[in-house]
Amino acid sequence: MTEPIQPPTAAVTTEKLTRCFGAQCAVDNVDLRVEAGTFYGFLGPNGAGKSTTIKMLTGLLQPSSGSIRVLGKNPLDPSEAIEIKRQIGVVPDNLALFEYLTAVDYLTFIGRVFHLERQTLRERIRELLELMQLDRELSKLAKDYSHGMRKKLALAAALLPNPKLLFLDEPFEGVDVVASTMIRGLLQGFVERGGTVFLTSHILEIVERLCTHVGIIAGGKLVEQTSLAEMRAGGTLEGRFLEKLGFQPESTARLNWLEATTRP
Repeated sequence: MTEPIQPPTAAVTTEKLTRCFGAQCAVDNVDLRVEAGTFYGFLGPNGAGKSTTIKMLTGLLQPSSGSIRVLGKNPLDPSEAIEIKRQIGVVPDNLALFEYLTAVDYLTFIGRVFHLERQTLRERIRELLELMQLDRELSKLAKDYSHGMRKKLALAAALLPNPKLLFLDEPFEGVDVVASTMIRGLLQGFVERGGTVFLTSHILEIVERLCTHVGIIAGGKLVEQTSLAEMRAGGTLEGRFLEKLGFQPESTARLNWLEATTRP
């Protein structure tokens, strides 16, 4: 039986986290707090700063200013960054797979990087490939996978070392209904066991089904951070999301030529 995960009280905190590219600030003075054992949905329109935030939290991008704590440690401190990486799993927006490896070879490589014992590694790979329904295409290279299969392989790699914290950047994008259902169940079980998930998604229905807490970022600024229960008490997630973005229904774009009555 797998032992429950016991992370610190706050899995992720940031203070005035900022990342600018020239004169453009993609992330602007963001104060996040993600409690351990929660399913945190990080929402925002395209270009709002979601992926940039994840890249900073996972050590792929240096912030321009501000502080970060992940699992109680500082990812900007080289002496602590490696220990953080041992305890997190990441599915980035570009997936970052090794295209010319099979699923078994790729997961074996990931397992060896994390110094997993050989027998443990073989068992986990077998279980993950069966669960992700990737065991039917063992000779196929990652480059020949469909988009949904690539997403499942990236998630398998993130789960392989048994992390305490998962960062998932749009894990449901381009995934079919069967795979989406399987992934949802897997992630819910991970959180129920004490793990923490930090998820970005454009699919509000997925967020409402899975997440316990949400943050909304717009124009690089965190404009909302609360529990999903509190947000629902004041209306719907979609309504609050659009409100925080300043979207007005009457501003909906129209094309008169599409609305014109067709005459015989």
